[in-house]
Amino acid sequence: MHLWLGRYAAEFLAKGYLRRYRQGAGVTGKELCRSMQDKLVQGLYAALLTPRRPDDSVDEPALTRLLEFLRERGVRAYAINGATGEFCLTAPQELRAILGVVHKVVPDAKILCGIGAARIARTLELASIATGEGADAFLLPMSYFFPYEQQDLESFVEAVACRAKLPIMLYNLPDFTTELLPETSCRLIRELPNVIGIKDSGASLATLRRLTEEQIPSCRIVGNDGILTDALRERVCDGVVSGVACVLPELTGALFAEPTESERFAQLDALLTDFRNRLGRFPVPWGLKWIAEARGICTATFAQPISELRRRQSQEFISWYREWEVTSLAITAQPSAAAAKT
Repeated sequence: MHLWLGRYAAEFLAKGYLRRYRQGAGVTGKELCRSMQDKLVQGLYAALLTPRRPDDSVDEPALTRLLEFLRERGVRAYAINGATGEFCLTAPQELRAILGVVHKVVPDAKILCGIGAARIARTLELASIATGEGADAFLLPMSYFFPYEQQDLESFVEAVACRAKLPIMLYNLPDFTTELLPETSCRLIRELPNVIGIKDSGASLATLRRLTEEQIPSCRIVGNDGILTDALRERVCDGVVSGVACVLPELTGALFAEPTESERFAQLDALLTDFRNRLGRFPVPWGLKWIAEARGICTATFAQPISELRRRQSQEFISWYREWEVTSLAITAQPSAAAAKT
């Protein structure tokens, strides 16, 4: 494992990827990723919802339908058991079942598996399951609930890394866990051989910019749809893990494939911003569940009771979505500017 990672780092530097693509113009997300062939994690990953039945058990038929929906639209890379998948609710046996469904429906799936927990023993248990069930890499959020110092986070990551049998992607999730600061993230990626990058779900590009500027070999993944277009314009990311892509893969896929200087990119950016502004009125991932239901994928169920106010808001949201969807599908159906040039 470590020999492979060492070779990956050496080749990344030797080929001067960073210098070349930062000097270019009109680079699309897909083109950027094609120039990063040595990176394990790159491109578009859909952050999967975890459909559940009213009794709170994992709804495997609904998960199957969700995966078929994404597969039919060309999405075969998934982040499971992250914030969108409500990882704080996932029991170990449920994670095993989820991974089994993914491999059954999409045998060639690329899988980032979240192993987040409130204590390290559970994190290591989830890591063992993910390894045995064929995940490609771990998503490692910091332990949740209590606030921690940066040194605490470093000790936690080091303890997991020395036991991990798969590459680790740090998972910065400041809305729900202590934030990984840029200097901490960069130090961990630089010093720990099997920590290969970060999925940053914060509202800032500071860490991705620093990894780029300091030419630290890493997989730089955006985990916040709200900063995706800025990251693509600045060319500081190799891919995205997108909750929006779980229910609107057409939009995220079109945005990722479009040259950043094109008029269509600006239109897609506006659509995503509009959708996210509406989505942000609800707890994660309630709005995505309602869209999945509206698209006929799976029934929306929730870990908390839904108030009458929220029910009215959800109805207004779906009514708005029906009108927005017409414009969105019309724009995403257009050929990309990159394709038009070929």
